[in-house]
Amino acid sequence: MILPNVLFAAGIVLAGTTPAADAPVGSASSSDGDAFAWLEDIHGAKPLEWVAGRNAKTKAAFADAPAFETTRKRILEVLDSKERIPGVRKIGDLYYNFWKDETHPRGLWRRTTLVDYRKEHPAWETVLDLDALGVTEKQPWVWHGAQCLKPDERLCLLSLSPGGGDATVVREFDLQAKTFVKDGFTLPEAKSQVAWIDRDRLYVATDFGPGSMTKSSYPRIVKEWKRGTPLSSATVVYEGTADDLAISAQHDPTPGFERDFVTRTIDFFTSETFLRRESGTLVKIDVPLDAIVDAHREWLLIQPRTAWKVGATTYPSGSLLATRFDAFVGAKDGANMSPMSVLFAPGDTTSLSDYSWTRHHLILNLLDNVASRQEILTPGDGAWKRAPLPGAPPLSTVSAGGIDADHDDTYFLNVTGYLAPDTLYYGTLGSGDASPIKRAPAFFDASKNEVHQYFAVSKDGTRIPYFEIAPKGLKLDGSHPTLLYGYGGFEVSEQPHYSGSVGRSWLERGGVYVVANIRGGGEFGPRWHQAALKANRLRAYEDFAAVARDLVKRGVTSRARLGAEGGSNGGLLIGNMLTLYPELFGALVCEVPLLDMKRYTHLSAGASWIAEYGDPDKPDEWAFIRTFSPYHNVEKGKDYPPILFYTATSDDRVGPVQARKMAAKMQDMGYANAWFYENTEGGHGAAANNQQSAFLHALAYTFLWDQLATKATP
Repeated sequence: MILPNVLFAAGIVLAGTTPAADAPVGSASSSDGDAFAWLEDIHGAKPLEWVAGRNAKTKAAFADAPAFETTRKRILEVLDSKERIPGVRKIGDLYYNFWKDETHPRGLWRRTTLVDYRKEHPAWETVLDLDALGVTEKQPWVWHGAQCLKPDERLCLLSLSPGGGDATVVREFDLQAKTFVKDGFTLPEAKSQVAWIDRDRLYVATDFGPGSMTKSSYPRIVKEWKRGTPLSSATVVYEGTADDLAISAQHDPTPGFERDFVTRTIDFFTSETFLRRESGTLVKIDVPLDAIVDAHREWLLIQPRTAWKVGATTYPSGSLLATRFDAFVGAKDGANMSPMSVLFAPGDTTSLSDYSWTRHHLILNLLDNVASRQEILTPGDGAWKRAPLPGAPPLSTVSAGGIDADHDDTYFLNVTGYLAPDTLYYGTLGSGDASPIKRAPAFFDASKNEVHQYFAVSKDGTRIPYFEIAPKGLKLDGSHPTLLYGYGGFEVSEQPHYSGSVGRSWLERGGVYVVANIRGGGEFGPRWHQAALKANRLRAYEDFAAVARDLVKRGVTSRARLGAEGGSNGGLLIGNMLTLYPELFGALVCEVPLLDMKRYTHLSAGASWIAEYGDPDKPDEWAFIRTFSPYHNVEKGKDYPPILFYTATSDDRVGPVQARKMAAKMQDMGYANAWFYENTEGGHGAAANNQQSAFLHALAYTFLWDQLATKATP
């Protein structure tokens, strides 16, 4: 079981919420002098009246046109298609899927057998109908997942969000009876982390009342809770500090290797993990604070984010190491420590994307210049055996993962690319090649397009890869509407994947679509990410600007026809394109963004990202943060491109406040082309169902095409 630093990111979904989403967090004085601070009252009548007015103007400008409705319907056809590959998770002997479509906008949790799943049209048994539940309970629930108790996996803890935000209600559910358990484990809406210990005990980290949450708005305390007792009687397992990011605990039920762990997540990239003995004492797993650890049966896997010296050996950043768990944890000051095997060491162009266990093997998903390849490792008495797993087409993304690591070596392998719909394979390691069992439909004619990878040179000389999806035989005359996408943060890699929405809304109309693999991401491992942290943040924006310039230099497009789009941390990227590089773009779309980097740590869950951006409450750090704070760098009288901001009222991770204030400030400065739209539901994803997603995507593509193709001049 993986025991990571808790994955809370501006762009990574994990269940939870802020303790007080209705009001800004932090001292009132921190927003002094901000003329638009009143918009921080998320559910206040006056701010919501302002939102309604801006929504109406934006809809009138872009959502009332026939082109918008055509685009919306075609995107919704993709999202609701019954021919999509239903992703499954094995629970017990059955395969479970959560499915949304036109008939079930909130979704069905359903199951089938492996034999049936391999058929073109499986027979599904409904386990829970979220739409019907919402009608019965008069609550529009949004699914956030299930944790099921091993080994029989009959009892599950379901996480349901009332509005799509990170806030979840936790309720115990019986898979056999297909009903919620009467008087079962239940937690009210909060930013909770829960884990089964056994049938009658849970680890619970939640909002226990005043002082129980961190400044990042995540749980500070984890407790052990017994069935049939009030939550108030739960016993404390571990308490962190208010300055920690979060505290959690887990139980590993693997027969013969049962263990309990407590994780203190200090910040986004550092943590401490403890083995919890039966007596309740904690034994620290002595690895660097920035290392990720994973206990699996007799093995401990370690991923150091920075170089780690052990004795005379230095293990590189981004490597994957293996050692015997008991020997490592029992060693004192390195004495008698079990030797470590290097399962992966990064190269100049290679990095570890992720890995997955089967019963007897370890699958490595690797990136080489942002293209996939796989290796299969097998532990033994001596060195681990290594073999390739074939099947990765060029410029594609292949992801392989074990299905049931407790019992067998079966695995799924998914192959996708910008022009190739997903194909799902099923196989058993050691039993020949996997065979295809599912193929997603093509939602657009890809025969007219081709994919190429290019490299731009950033300001400091670093080569920045980017993928270009364009019409075959592209005439390099600068005339093509081009959409550039990027993220560049939290070690998240942007890999090739098929998007029917992009294909229908952009490529089929003759547009060029580009994805930039800028620093701050994880395409080349931790070093690529760490190169753009804190005081070096501007490198990510220099990289993106370098790709934009390269597209113009190569004759693909021009300033008037080049747009850019990004969300969350990518929204901060777009905000900086607006304020730092307005001369490069003809239009921008900025989604669920961070923008006010002076106040971000006092808004929603912003304090959890200090390790990424820095602490603006420290004068020496604010000095460099200010250079990439769009809210503070926007000025009157500039030649800014048209920009669309969109967000969601229920976003309790980044929050709607920053987009609101940026749009209001620009409009107050006289920028009539600063547009704004706020959905009510959906949390940080900004949409609670496919209809809302289709609307927002169509709004963005209609806005961009209108600016870059219809109105643009060569």
